[in-house]
Amino acid sequence: MEIISSQFKHCDVVKVIGRLDSSTAPALIDQLNKITDENRYKIVMDFSELTFISSAGLRVLISTLKNCKRYNRGELVLASLAPNILSVFDLAGFTVIFKIFPDVLAAVGAF
Repeated sequence: MEIISSQFKHCDVVKVIGRLDSSTAPALIDQLNKITDENRYKIVMDFSELTFISSAGLRVLISTLKNCKRYNRGELVLASLAPNILSVFDLAGFTVIFKIFPDVLAAVGAF
C-alpha cells in the first residue's frame, strides 16, 4: 500500500493506493494521526486507486471520522470509490455514515 498526502487551504487529501488491510492499516492510522495532531480535521480520502479494504481499514476510517467530528471540528469524507469498494461500504452500512463523493474535486469543494 502507498499513501500520498497533500495539504490544501481548506482540507487535506489522503490518497490510498493498493490494499488496505490489517497489515497496512497501522501505516494509514499513523498518517491520519499526524494530520489530526496538527489540528487539521477536514480530510478527504481519495480511494480512486484502492483495490481492497478489510474490516481493519474500515475501523481506521470510523476512528478517524469520530476524531474529526468531535466538538464539530471537521469531517472525513470519501471520494472516487470503485464499485467493489462502494459495495463493501454499502454492505457494512457505512454509506449512511460517510459522505461519499464521485471525485476528489467535489469532495474538496464540500469544505
